[in-house]
Amino acid sequence: MGHLSAMFKLARSLSMKKSKNFCGDGDNGGGGGREAAKAMEKEAKKNELILRSSGCVNVAGSNNLASLFSKRGEKGVNQDCFIVWEEFGCQEDMTFCGIFDGHGPWGHFVAKKVRESLPSHLLCNWQEALAAAESSSVDYLLDEIDLGSDKKLQRFNMWKHCYLKTCAAVDQELEQHRRIDSFHSGTTALTIGELLYIANVGDSRAVLATSEDGILVPVQLTVDFKPSLPQEAERIVECKGRVFCLGDEPGVHRVWLPDEESPGLAMSRAFGDYCIKDFGLISVPEVTQRHISSKDQFVIMATDGVWDVVSNQEAVQIVSSVTDRSKAAKCLVKAAMKAWRRRRRGIAMDDISAVCLFLHSPPPPPPFAATKMV
Repeated sequence: MGHLSAMFKLARSLSMKKSKNFCGDGDNGGGGGREAAKAMEKEAKKNELILRSSGCVNVAGSNNLASLFSKRGEKGVNQDCFIVWEEFGCQEDMTFCGIFDGHGPWGHFVAKKVRESLPSHLLCNWQEALAAAESSSVDYLLDEIDLGSDKKLQRFNMWKHCYLKTCAAVDQELEQHRRIDSFHSGTTALTIGELLYIANVGDSRAVLATSEDGILVPVQLTVDFKPSLPQEAERIVECKGRVFCLGDEPGVHRVWLPDEESPGLAMSRAFGDYCIKDFGLISVPEVTQRHISSKDQFVIMATDGVWDVVSNQEAVQIVSSVTDRSKAAKCLVKAAMKAWRRRRRGIAMDDISAVCLFLHSPPPPPPFAATKMV
């Protein structure tokens, strides 16, 4: 039941001086700003900085490497999609990654539309936040940010605000789209950014592999937003929605309309799905952060087609054992496919997709020991 959209944004540092203010065309980040963002995206495509298909991205001089792979399941068209954008926002040290898992009859269209809209909206909102922080003149930022406080907290609050604003705008834009019927279809979202900033909408998962006493261990960075979570179920019930399991799916909690056996969503947060937005389903991300250290090796983002059959520890072991980092996502997806057939016999396999983002350059190979000729 893949219901993830995830966006990953990693930046070692962010300088206002390096960043181009492309949202300041006199429209407060409106249409002109979005057009400028699209122009930046076009330029990035031209320079081969964007990847939207299975493969690998590793720009010359970057310490990061992103490996992507997706495999269609047994339920029809593949509703997963993703994107990796190096030098996001004209930042040489920033990478934007996103993975999107649609659901419903139009889910693949919804996922692709969110993938298309999120980066430009986020770029505009970030530029607007930078300008506001610099001028200290925007009330909504001053409510959240004490400009004299710790800079890391200030930056986190700025990104949090940008994520919240972006998700709200994308969801509203999707509802008004004339060519995509998202009334009974949607996609969920998980986002991660600088240091890492994590914004999660949905039931997919990001897992960090970090070293502890010489052993690689998984750290789950997100919460799977399922209707079974007490706080999620409480909100849905308060909004007159219902949460229960079907008789043939014990343990699988779903969201239902008050008086209909529909739509039966297996997640509690998503873009789209407007048929149940008034009954507890939301597109609000949970935003958190984690500071990257030299012990942190890589992050795995994957749709629940992976996590339904592969544990966090198993995923970390699979990725860490791959000698060719560019093939890491493919190896994880193939392992999940085998696990699905072994552990879920008789159940149609879901779409399975993963993005593996390595945070550091690989260690140099050991020196070659020359043999003395006699």
